[in-house]
Amino acid sequence: MLDLEYAAPAPKVIAGAKHDWELVIGLEVHAQVATKAKLFSGASTLFGAEPNSNVAFVDAGMPGMLPVINEACVAQAVRTGLGLKAEINLFSAFDRKNYFYPDLPQGYQISQLYHPIVGEGEVLVELGDGTARLVRIERIHLEQDAGKSIHDMDPTMSFVDLNRTGVALMEIVSRPDIRGPEEAAAFVAKLRQIMRYLGTCDGNMQNGNLRADVNVSICRPGDYEKYQATQDFSHLGTRCEIKNMNSMRFIQAAIEVEARRQIAIIEDGGAVVQETRLYDPDKNETRSMRSKEEAHDYRYFPDPDLLPLEIEQAWVDDIAANLPELPDAKKARFIASFGLSDYDASVLTADVANAAYFEDVAKGGGDGKLAANWVINELFGRLKKDGDKGITESPIPAARLAQIVALIKAETISGKIAKDVFDIAYTQDRDPEEIVKTDGLEQVTDTGAIEAAVDEIIAANPAQVEKAKANPKLAGWFVGQVMKSTGGKANPAAVNALVAAKLGL
Repeated sequence: MLDLEYAAPAPKVIAGAKHDWELVIGLEVHAQVATKAKLFSGASTLFGAEPNSNVAFVDAGMPGMLPVINEACVAQAVRTGLGLKAEINLFSAFDRKNYFYPDLPQGYQISQLYHPIVGEGEVLVELGDGTARLVRIERIHLEQDAGKSIHDMDPTMSFVDLNRTGVALMEIVSRPDIRGPEEAAAFVAKLRQIMRYLGTCDGNMQNGNLRADVNVSICRPGDYEKYQATQDFSHLGTRCEIKNMNSMRFIQAAIEVEARRQIAIIEDGGAVVQETRLYDPDKNETRSMRSKEEAHDYRYFPDPDLLPLEIEQAWVDDIAANLPELPDAKKARFIASFGLSDYDASVLTADVANAAYFEDVAKGGGDGKLAANWVINELFGRLKKDGDKGITESPIPAARLAQIVALIKAETISGKIAKDVFDIAYTQDRDPEEIVKTDGLEQVTDTGAIEAAVDEIIAANPAQVEKAKANPKLAGWFVGQVMKSTGGKANPAAVNALVAAKLGL
């Protein structure tokens, strides 16, 4: 059973610190909504297009252009909220967040501060020690993404690409429930996994489709429990925000280095200043970006061009009724239905495409455990060796791997021969059943033929027979020789039984 808890883990001692300190972390995850059009315009969201080619007049902030809400974006936000077991707000509204930057042509961002589309939810985060913790979600709101400033194309000028301007983002805000770097990365990974299952965000961090702002503070042991009891944030210490983290590895490294920085300041008698910082992976340090703004700094006010968004419960219920099976439920089913270990089920459900592939193999092959072994060890291993390919790039479809599993289960081929069949099917685009038949790879199950091979090996090796009788563990040598003489086609169970009987073991 998973150990579900809100309580803090044992105090984490940061290297070089004079005292024990605990980390307190909250995340704001920005997930690009998977839709074909932007939040308030019909411009394409296609990644990789020519700069400034996917920009509508409203995205460019042209005078007189009015935003029109994209229903598909709202549906995706609702779907995400339902997947996180969150409250869906039937009434929400958009606000203007005012700030000026070259990649924000309107001079403001349309967001949701006061009335978000999604309320409180939760995410179950599994940790490496076999336990799991619930991380609470405070809210999810919809907002526009900004464009992209490019500073490395000319020594004297900067360029702006507005293709991303106006693309719908879901900002998923957690409570300060996260207690360490590994847990922070696991939380982001679990969010990405859930959204990929839901089809609401592709989670591509390299393209910037999923990125996180990480809020880090430190406190002395016992202070977190005081916060839990009182909900008084003053017990958690002054937080600093690290912006735009787009890598699990960088998230962990940035938290570690920022925690050390804050501890050093406090232990030297200073005070941590609340601010926004950036992480430099080359120098492995965070540096100040700007002082931390509060809501009043952005002069929020209701967007006068957009009416409040009111949705019907029946519409939400229809979306809920059509949700796919989510990762935790799928993992539990794989364990119960196919007899998988917790580890194997976790590996196979980590990605929705991998899970679907495995299930096709398991059902077609008639043996879940055997299918898991072949998918995880043979197929995943081969794909990783061939350039870290994904399951969609596999040259052997699920139906063919299912044939191999079925052939092993029926004892038509041995496990050793199956590896040869797999290699041929993987590299030559041939049907496994045809390979076995055409290449004469059927397993020898005729006990007479196997017995003859055993007798021949025993007769030719009298000295080894005496050694095996004195030490039964050496009987495996005879099994290996028989398998070798039959080209690996003999039934291993039959060979083991006959060798033991002939040697009187």
